[in-house]
Amino acid sequence: MQTLAHFGDGGPGPWILLFPPLVWAAVVTGAVTLLRRTVRRGRGGAPWRPTVQENSPITVLGHRFASGEIDEDEYWRRLPALEAQFGRTGRGGRGGAA
Repeated sequence: MQTLAHFGDGGPGPWILLFPPLVWAAVVTGAVTLLRRTVRRGRGGAPWRPTVQENSPITVLGHRFASGEIDEDEYWRRLPALEAQFGRTGRGGRGGAA
């Protein structure tokens, strides 16, 4: 190892000890950046979540239930009718095309 880093004998010099860690740091940073951009561009921000349009009737119903405008009984009564007409989007949802 000392002969590789020894500049006087025509070796590459002491910078060789710093170069490999910098290359690996660049590779890891690039991989993390690529994965983050891929996941963010996926369906709904993450590929494992089904896509739901922000203004879809099912989403509006969910927001109304969450805010307390309607109770649980009314939510479950209206949900099947909306799913039958509009369906769920994305994989794994009930009622929509897979």
